[in-house]
Amino acid sequence: MSTPDSATASALDESPFEPSADGQLTSLGTRAARQLATTHKSEPQMQAISSRWLLRMLPWVDVKGGTYRVNRRLQLSVGRGRVQFEHNGADDVRVLPDTLTELRVLRGYSDNGALAELASRFQTREVRPGQVIFEAGQPVTETYLVVHGRFTRYTAGKYGEEEIVGVVSGGDQLGEEAIGQDDPLWLSSVRAETSGVLLVLPGDVLREFLGRVPSLAAHLEAYAEQQRRPMNRKGEAEQPLQAGHTGEPTIGAGYVDYELSPREYELSLTQTVLKVHTRVADLYNNPMDQTQQQLRLTVEEIRERQEWELVNNREFGLLHNVDYGQRVSTFTGPPTPDDMDELLSMRRKTKLFLAHPKAIAAFFRQCNRRGLVPGTATVEGHEIPAWRGVPIFPCNKIPISEQHTSSIIALRTGEADQGVVGLYQTGIPDEFQPGLNVRFMGIDANSIIRYLVTAYYSMALLVPDAAGILENVQIGRTAE
Repeated sequence: MSTPDSATASALDESPFEPSADGQLTSLGTRAARQLATTHKSEPQMQAISSRWLLRMLPWVDVKGGTYRVNRRLQLSVGRGRVQFEHNGADDVRVLPDTLTELRVLRGYSDNGALAELASRFQTREVRPGQVIFEAGQPVTETYLVVHGRFTRYTAGKYGEEEIVGVVSGGDQLGEEAIGQDDPLWLSSVRAETSGVLLVLPGDVLREFLGRVPSLAAHLEAYAEQQRRPMNRKGEAEQPLQAGHTGEPTIGAGYVDYELSPREYELSLTQTVLKVHTRVADLYNNPMDQTQQQLRLTVEEIRERQEWELVNNREFGLLHNVDYGQRVSTFTGPPTPDDMDELLSMRRKTKLFLAHPKAIAAFFRQCNRRGLVPGTATVEGHEIPAWRGVPIFPCNKIPISEQHTSSIIALRTGEADQGVVGLYQTGIPDEFQPGLNVRFMGIDANSIIRYLVTAYYSMALLVPDAAGILENVQIGRTAE
């Protein structure tokens, strides 16, 4: 039960007046005064807004026809892809037959029945860490598909030391380059760095299968014949040239051939319908326009989704469209300076790296262990961390897998450099921002105003080496 003194104190606290030293109320209290005052308000805030460096750094091409065609020189050496697997238990792993056409030698082969039978001929083999799968100079007697695990390619150096030439991981293959050759030999050795699982196709099984399936044998022969045609170091059809000659020799003649079916990119879109009640739009617009604030946050959300699509969309996103020949795996797991150098060396004029903030932190930890201090680059007034002068931009749209791994993307940008370009169309009806419009859809019977908000965009890689990815980047902190 409260005492009279405590009740008086409570009343004074709740009173709209200020008590004097002797307890008398002499002026208006702040709580009451605030009822007549206008508070200073911020605009509505949105926590999910990110820096969106990818959208800011991409050169954007105005696609007036809605479709962007990438014409290329005729490619004879087709880029490799990756197969996928079906897991029905620890000992029952099968390659999905349709994905076998991702292998260069089977690209374009359409007999699904033969592919399914070929897939059933692969045998499961488990390997242990440190196990040598084959050694350089040995005959190629088997073809391998890597289900999971990390494998190192190495050769003997000039002075007998071991020289690492590459890392092979899940979905890759070993041995398809020997198909169509007489008595092929392994050019490098392969060792398992972790425990893993391989699917193995013995050479005698493949030869028996080709004897029964003439269509597949003819396809492999056509592939081998194509690989014997002259091509440049990038696998494009070679144009005959002569240099350093004297006298009057006959100079070879030819032409530059083009792909007959170049890839075309259609503009994709992100849409939403914004609803605003007429009463809100009419009465509650001071000091801020409610419709404009609703629209501003809606556009921010659309731009966030746009950047996510440019990274993750299966049709045109970077993670799914970078050529597998431009992908490298980390050697030990965490992203080291050596891994970043490997990624950087795969193309000319790399303009930027994109990485999840946690992957950037993992790279800095590796630099700290080596006593290295990454540099910085000034971009639009911001100090951005850089490696070898190439800025590393944070991008939280790059996913982190359940195994706590991510990817780091390297890009060369711009049409002039045969790089990566963003695609949009300007001048569209009711345009609000370049490539984004807001169209009035009317007022319904419930007094709701509706606006259709649409962003049109896509992305194109002009040549395969315009982008590369460092894969299997471990972002977790390891014990010292």
